[in-house]
Amino acid sequence: MNSCKVAVIGAGLAGLYTAQALHASGVDLLLVEARDRVGGRILTAGNDGAPSADGFDLGPSWFWPAMQPAMADLVAELGLDSFLQHSTGDVVFERMSREEPQRFSPADENQQSMRVSGGTGAVVQALASRLPDSRIRLGTKVAAIALKDDAVELSLQGFDGSTELLRAEYVVAALPPRLLDATVVFSPAQDPVIAARWRNTSTWMAPHAKFFAIYDEAFWRKEGLSGTAQSMVGPMVEIHDATTNSGKAAVFGFLGVGADQRASVGDETLKQACVEQLARLFGPRALTPRATILKDWAADPFTATIADRTGGDHPVPGNPHWVTGTWEGRLIMAGSETSPAEPGYLAGAIVAAKQAVADILFRVELK
Repeated sequence: MNSCKVAVIGAGLAGLYTAQALHASGVDLLLVEARDRVGGRILTAGNDGAPSADGFDLGPSWFWPAMQPAMADLVAELGLDSFLQHSTGDVVFERMSREEPQRFSPADENQQSMRVSGGTGAVVQALASRLPDSRIRLGTKVAAIALKDDAVELSLQGFDGSTELLRAEYVVAALPPRLLDATVVFSPAQDPVIAARWRNTSTWMAPHAKFFAIYDEAFWRKEGLSGTAQSMVGPMVEIHDATTNSGKAAVFGFLGVGADQRASVGDETLKQACVEQLARLFGPRALTPRATILKDWAADPFTATIADRTGGDHPVPGNPHWVTGTWEGRLIMAGSETSPAEPGYLAGAIVAAKQAVADILFRVELK
């Protein structure tokens, strides 16, 4: 049986931050990730939708330095550059299908949304580079976790159907509480009140889908448009300029179509409808993108559960006790949704991870 001091579940932003911080402190750990890549809900992709070192953020893309210093500090610490989300120009509003979209000049263009150069994936790769390859296990799902006297035993499953046991003194669950509840069997079972809280905590991004249209140039800017649009017609309800800092031109939108309807309609039909909508909003040049990407997070089994197929409210800070009873002291929650500040956001993942690291180091020093 393999063993380590700390098993970290989930190699998203929270898990990577936790793992690299513990490694830097000399703590023996293993980071276990079900996907075949690191990043979790952070996915920066190229035109083909595959991970890219300079692409488009299919998951979270913005941070706000004034409100979210944790994210701003991390970007600076990693030596990464950031840039202002483009918002200069008119905004387009589509109210009804029988009305022409209207252009408006915003009274205040004091945009504070920032993006990471190269995409948010640059943060993920920088954190992952601080860990030895031997400390990261990809393509490995945690199926069960059991308390065993002075340790915790994790049952792991590989993509190839292989199984193994991992023994650890502590477990950091750096994934959404709802996903943890749905995918991992605990022995003994979690307190019913705690389990209910996990199930009732919405997973940010899980119900949503994002569509990207990639072009040879940002033609809308030349026409005095910001690339920002809102629509009550759809299929996209909110649209923004997604052009990279390196100049790759694109716009993206959040779909207002529910997960079940998206599944019944199909990706290709949705893509075509989105392109036609962009043409209504930004003109006929929008009809000929060089590539399109549709990322439906509700269809991602490593992000969403059945409960996420209907929209959920954004997580809000609440009771700090995510674990009680016999599991308290052995299981530490570090998913962004559990953060006492900015839950669900990138900054929330960092705050939750720092809290988990402090908790682990305190316990390790006591022994």
